[in-house]
Amino acid sequence: MFDFSSGELLLIAVAALVFIKPKDLPGVLRVVGQWTGKIRRMAGEFQDQFREAMREAEMADLKKDIDEAANKFTTGADPFADIQRAVEWKPPESTGTHAPPPADAPPAPPAEAIVPEPAPVGAEPAPEPAAEPAPAPAVTPGDSAPPPAGGDRAA
Repeated sequence: MFDFSSGELLLIAVAALVFIKPKDLPGVLRVVGQWTGKIRRMAGEFQDQFREAMREAEMADLKKDIDEAANKFTTGADPFADIQRAVEWKPPESTGTHAPPPADAPPAPPAEAIVPEPAPVGAEPAPEPAAEPAPAPAVTPGDSAPPPAGGDRAA
């Protein structure tokens, strides 16, 4: 607190001997020591109270941060909501309207799980669809007859 060097202390001691009688010097030093002790205790108590106030303020800030985080977790977005929606997702029907299934209906399998049934053993394979015919050439108003099927015109 007070920063005195040995030279300064020696100067104070000489001044005290000059101004204070030698028989009163021990009493004066005792009183100065008591005052110094009181000042140090008061400074220590002040520092302790200040540190305690800082700890309380810091704890209040931490409690507020924890409460805010807890409120965000309980009332905020559910971290598992996206996963739950993905599991419960059902593709829309081809008609464009999608009515929710009844509550007691079993869940529909995912689209990837639907596999066509294999043909019975020994059965003839299904006929392949016929190729579509080529479109007819367009007729312009100046033509009286359609062009021949070979594509070459006889002149």
